[in-house]
Amino acid sequence: MTLLLAGALVLLAGAAIGATAIGGVLVVPALTGVAGLPVGTAIAASSFGFLLTGLLGWRRLPGAQAAGDSPHTAWWPLHLAALAGAAGGALLVHQVPPGAVRLWVAALAAGSGLHTLWLLRRPPAAARPPLGPLALVLVGAAVGCGSALSGTGGPVLLLPVLMLLGLPTLPSVAAAQAVQLPIALAASSAHALAGRLDWGLGLAVGAALLAGAWAGRQAARRLDARRLRLATALALIATGVVYAST
Repeated sequence: MTLLLAGALVLLAGAAIGATAIGGVLVVPALTGVAGLPVGTAIAASSFGFLLTGLLGWRRLPGAQAAGDSPHTAWWPLHLAALAGAAGGALLVHQVPPGAVRLWVAALAAGSGLHTLWLLRRPPAAARPPLGPLALVLVGAAVGCGSALSGTGGPVLLLPVLMLLGLPTLPSVAAAQAVQLPIALAASSAHALAGRLDWGLGLAVGAALLAGAWAGRQAARRLDARRLRLATALALIATGVVYAST
């Protein structure tokens, strides 16, 4: 029963990713808090699971950039830096006390939810010029390392940063979804080489995330986007509070 419930929560996380681009931070709490898996095992499987949703996001990036309302942004420095940062973060996961990792995941979940609530109340800001290569590298490295440490795909960290910097919404969402691929590749490779990746669990997580992302994208076309983001924000805050207290 606990595995079924954890699977349902991972599916819900995928739906949140498909509908709002955030929600991946729910995966590790579902695998540890519900299924009872060790934090390191859950993070490795979660990182691998984001390979599939990352491939989906990578396919959407060129079209979203073309539809953006600002000059074209070359995202490759950010994605390469995220690749390197994720490799370093994956190596650190098993060197950091599990309690500290749990607190980091809880803070990330609650902080992402609070940031989403803030964006819902904030009037749209004027778009700013694209980031330069150095800024993209610094942001990518930080997002890659933080995502690998928490077992998240990247959007939950990258999207708030891009929104705060005033970049256009559509290309920012696409870039945040696409960054899942380099982060998942680097983190999964590091976990696999260290013999810490449960391939069966990782594939199951990936399949649930992909199915949820497809369903979430379909739902987003029919439901009010603001209400979807509000529901996701509240779920993230609740997850952070519960996960920090267990």
